Amino acid sequence: MELGVNIDHIATLRNARAGVEPSVLDAAIIAQRAKASAITIHLREDRRHIKDYDLIEIKNNVKTNINLEMAATEEMQKIALENKPYSCCIVPEKRKEITTEGGLDVFSQENYMKGFIKPLRDAGIVVSLFIDPDEKQVFSAHNCNADFIELHTGAYSDAFGSEKENEEFEKLKTAAALAQNLGLKVNAGHGLNYQNVHRMREIDGIIELNIGHSIISRAVFVGLERAIEEMRDLIL
Repeated sequence: MELGVNIDHIATLRNARAGVEPSVLDAAIIAQRAKASAITIHLREDRRHIKDYDLIEIKNNVKTNINLEMAATEEMQKIALENKPYSCCIVPEKRKEITTEGGLDVFSQENYMKGFIKPLRDAGIVVSLFIDPDEKQVFSAHNCNADFIELHTGAYSDAFGSEKENEEFEKLKTAAALAQNLGLKVNAGHGLNYQNVHRMREIDGIIELNIGHSIISRAVFVGLERAIEEMRDLIL
């Protein structure tokens, strides 16, 4: 199982003073050195953290795969097609949310999503859909011709250590198995941290975990490279 590192909150810290420090590009280079399998950045409509130039700088200076999280909008599709990251993960987006609150509802917009995905895949971009571990959403992701799903692990993370933990974990296992039976590849992420991530090893076939906030928080105390290495050790 590989580790994709989300560096959005490096940009959050930089933007707090509207300056240039800390450098998002430097964070990407450190993540590459720490053997992250992907560098994940979420270019939001409101540009609250990652900016357009961050994507361009990382693309021009880093060899590690770039995973661009984005909403299914015409603007973001155009940006993806112009910059051609290795992969795009399509996520839901609400202007007032603090962070992504749940999975994408692919089921209710299959025709739109299928049309949205096609030019991205035609351009050679790997496409993932960020969904809740729900059977109908998995089937819809398959119907839309996505390459991957990324399972939203937020409910499991919130339930960790409670009586609902196993119930939420089993949903992830079931959804991952169904997706793979349909020919979809599986990633996972959201809310995973140094305490709860170990259970992801119990799910067969997950290729990559995308983790950001917990790693960046740990990096405040031990440095980014060590924080990434510690997380990698927990998932190997």
